[in-house]
Amino acid sequence: MRAVSFSGQNQCLTDRAKPEPRPGQAVIRVTVAGICNTDVELAKGYMGFSGVPGHEFVGVVEAAPDAPQWIGRRVAADINWGCGVCPVCLATDARHCPNRTTLGIAGWDGAFAQWLVAPVANLHAVPDSVPDREAVFAEPLAAALEVSQQIHLTAKTRIAVLGDGKLGILIACALRHVCPGIVLIGKHARKLDVAARQGVSARLLADQEERRERFDVVVEATGREDGLARAMDLVRPEGTIVAKTTVAGTAPLSLARLVVDEISLVGSRCGDIALALHYLEQRLVDVTPLIEAEYDLEDFLEAFARASRPGTGKILVRIGS
Repeated sequence: MRAVSFSGQNQCLTDRAKPEPRPGQAVIRVTVAGICNTDVELAKGYMGFSGVPGHEFVGVVEAAPDAPQWIGRRVAADINWGCGVCPVCLATDARHCPNRTTLGIAGWDGAFAQWLVAPVANLHAVPDSVPDREAVFAEPLAAALEVSQQIHLTAKTRIAVLGDGKLGILIACALRHVCPGIVLIGKHARKLDVAARQGVSARLLADQEERRERFDVVVEATGREDGLARAMDLVRPEGTIVAKTTVAGTAPLSLARLVVDEISLVGSRCGDIALALHYLEQRLVDVTPLIEAEYDLEDFLEAFARASRPGTGKILVRIGS
């Protein structure tokens, strides 16, 4: 099969053996995959990744020896695979299993390939009304919604999302159903308008700096090393910062200010794929304005170069049909 391979900071298209399912696994023919900023960071050395990247995908189950009822169904999947036997898996959440693998990120070949394998337990059926080019957003939308599952939000919570990239826009558009007064803060009027057209109050960073307004909750989604420091300037004392950025570099942060102002810092990663698919099915978030371009798998290197440019919208890779 054709697949993308990352090795260190080198990327190439290669031929690999089609994967075979082990007990409890399914073989999925990938139809569409999305290039994420995390993929860009992997190419810079984040996680020391080597293998097939890609964790945003939709595909069709071709084989599932232990669960034939899945064959022919369109699916997305939870991207974390726990060992299932450690205390973390048994008592809390396999997403934080110390021995976990993560699709296209750590120890598990990902979706920039014609086929992949995934645990049947991780599969989620994609509703018939959700097209592939929208269903591919299930994983990033789940990550956006995870904020609402981690901290208590009400309609009166003063919340801001810092960063008008793809994830920041998704977070603001998703959380507006919980916090109607949510504010998206960024540097690009064109991108802020994507969220504004979905009912989000959007604000240029320069205008926000003049207001000197402080928020109860700030979701940091800048994708920049200095994002947390900027979020500190927006949160009120005893407020909460939710950190979404993952970068290969080191993020500076004033711990003294964190302590003195008694600010809570919450890391936020993956979310509930089923919840994201529900939002897509009910048309609670329109993800299509985020799509900038679509490429075939054979043109992946061109697609990845475009996705690596700052400010680029979502780049999709068409892999099958």
